[in-house]
Amino acid sequence: MKSVFIAFEQSLEERVLAILSHRNIRGFTLWNSVLGTGSKTGDPHMNSHAWAQQNSAIMTIVEDEKVQPLLEALEELNQKRPLLGIRAFVWTIEGGM
Repeated sequence: MKSVFIAFEQSLEERVLAILSHRNIRGFTLWNSVLGTGSKTGDPHMNSHAWAQQNSAIMTIVEDEKVQPLLEALEELNQKRPLLGIRAFVWTIEGGM
């Protein structure tokens, strides 16, 4: 099993949820109003007068074989909307209930 953490500009939320749904990824946790700055490019999303945008974040736990198709779909979305920003990170998960 893998954990996939996805951080994205809030306007992409509906599209990210559609990507998860299309891949039958049902279990996830969604955080709204996540603040931060990108490590490569793009504007900070700090919910301030100067940097008004905000991020959201999703964490999901999926079977190993679902990770690569999910990352490819997220990368495709990122290429269509590169200025908005979307990043995904993957960790190996042990245990669970």
